[in-house]
Amino acid sequence: MTLQKNVHTFHIPIMGLAFTIDSPVRVAQYGIDSVISIMDDDLIEKMTAFYAEKFKQPYEEISQKVEDFRAKRITNYLNLLDTVVTQKFESFKSELIEKRTQLEDFISILPTTSELKIKLEHLIDSGKNNMMELKSILDHHFAAGSIDVNIMTKIDKDNFNDDEQLPVMYNDAHAALRGFVNSTTNSSVVFSAGMNPRLYSYMETFDAFYPNANGQFQKKIILKVSDFRSAMIQGNFLAKKGLWVSEYRIESGLNCGGHAFATDGFLLGPILEEFKKKKGELIQSAYSLFTNALASKNKIVPNEPPVLKITVQGGVGTAEEHQFLLDHYQVDAVGWGSPFLLVPEATSVDAETRKLLADAKEKDLYLSNISPLGVPFNTIKGMTNDFFKSQRIASGKAGSSCPKKYLALSKEYKKEGTCTASKKHQDKKLEELEAKRDFISFETYTKEYNSITEKSCLCVGLANASHIELGIPIKGQAQGVVVCPGPNMAYFSREFSLKEMIQHIYGKKEIENHVDRPNMFVKELGLYVLYLSNQINEAFEITPQQIKKWETFKANLLNGIEYYKSIFQEKNSNIQNDITKLESQLNKLEFNTISV
Repeated sequence: MTLQKNVHTFHIPIMGLAFTIDSPVRVAQYGIDSVISIMDDDLIEKMTAFYAEKFKQPYEEISQKVEDFRAKRITNYLNLLDTVVTQKFESFKSELIEKRTQLEDFISILPTTSELKIKLEHLIDSGKNNMMELKSILDHHFAAGSIDVNIMTKIDKDNFNDDEQLPVMYNDAHAALRGFVNSTTNSSVVFSAGMNPRLYSYMETFDAFYPNANGQFQKKIILKVSDFRSAMIQGNFLAKKGLWVSEYRIESGLNCGGHAFATDGFLLGPILEEFKKKKGELIQSAYSLFTNALASKNKIVPNEPPVLKITVQGGVGTAEEHQFLLDHYQVDAVGWGSPFLLVPEATSVDAETRKLLADAKEKDLYLSNISPLGVPFNTIKGMTNDFFKSQRIASGKAGSSCPKKYLALSKEYKKEGTCTASKKHQDKKLEELEAKRDFISFETYTKEYNSITEKSCLCVGLANASHIELGIPIKGQAQGVVVCPGPNMAYFSREFSLKEMIQHIYGKKEIENHVDRPNMFVKELGLYVLYLSNQINEAFEITPQQIKKWETFKANLLNGIEYYKSIFQEKNSNIQNDITKLESQLNKLEFNTISV
């Protein structure tokens, strides 16, 4: 048995704008890492005011009139979180030392392989009531969870002062990065949604991303990736600048929450296998470039490669799957996202939305086109946002008032950009559609009309749940709540305590009857087969290039199926007890793939 240095073998990934916005305040004292979005500085400013009052910390509003207000708001909030988490962590450690029942309860939520758990249990079993030894164990083996942040690289809107475009450093993602770097947190930035060379180059200007004399980093880099090739390209690009990627966070292309970045039919299992086999190659390739770049910049050059972790997330839902990912693919941790939307102690979600999520069945969760980014977006039927959006469409007033403009990225109509979910943008699009109404079929008109008006205001919708839960007033046009669970949400049907969810993850307590739940790999495969089928059926015109792309996609799926058949038959596979059922599901999906 390999002992686990980290307190936990799972982390809570970013979910939406608001669902994990204050998760560190809720769970970091238990050693749980979580990720917050730093895209919405308006929400962040409100959260700073709320938590400063709650924890009696100083607060001074930063208005939009303040120079570099976006970065400063983010810095202030992260500094506040850092202070509050430190206080809560030290208080929790004191409770563990002083209260035996609290200590035993804490031990019950630690993974079996945890070095901390083993040392604490040994101390208790010895019968000693040595508070100094207990304090020493906690000081050396227990740390607060990390306050990590997420930046979607594509959301890097240009900003203007009147009609004059501001320098690139004031772009949204650039300012967010600066806000993170200037904070007191010793944590990581998670970059998602692909590569932004300009943003990556901006990182070079900050000393916090370079190693110190001990080979440690004040600020670390995590890349969310969908395959090995992307990891190698981005990792080497950064290494050439003297920047080290400390973790590659592999996410399922479709079996995930929020925006879904589908691969070309490459499935999660084979992708993890490639990372497992080529991790050494990934490290050595980057290390060579990394050291050369550091030397050329007269920076400290580590004598050996810094730590590089591989983690995975997307669709995991049982203790067996969790452990299989750790054991078979030797990943360092597993991300559990959507199930935590049903844990009030961990995430910020209003009661109505939690009930919607708890009641959700497979048919209610779907891959939509509501995102203004033009990227498929996992969501759920019955959101309050759908109600308000439908009302506006029915009254001939489609589109959002667009108060925040974070997704105003379309330059089609103005240099400052507009959001495709905004009323201004949709009015122009509908005007253009109306002009050609007499020249297109009713079917084509309806399809284009729906395509224009289905976009949702994510900036407001994804933030509202937190406002409602915490009692923060919501101003402006009614948008309701947008929520973005993964398909895995269908298999969790009530609210859970934090202890219940953690014990479920570690196999100590079964919180759901998972008889009808498909294995996570099989579920993802089914989603990809459906995705390919829809791509083919919805194509306006079929070209030889498209046919070739679909054939490659199908071949990758079939290769993935063969891979799964081989690993499921291994005797040491603990991924699911009923191998016959798994093989039957794979055979059915193989037939469906061939038939597409």
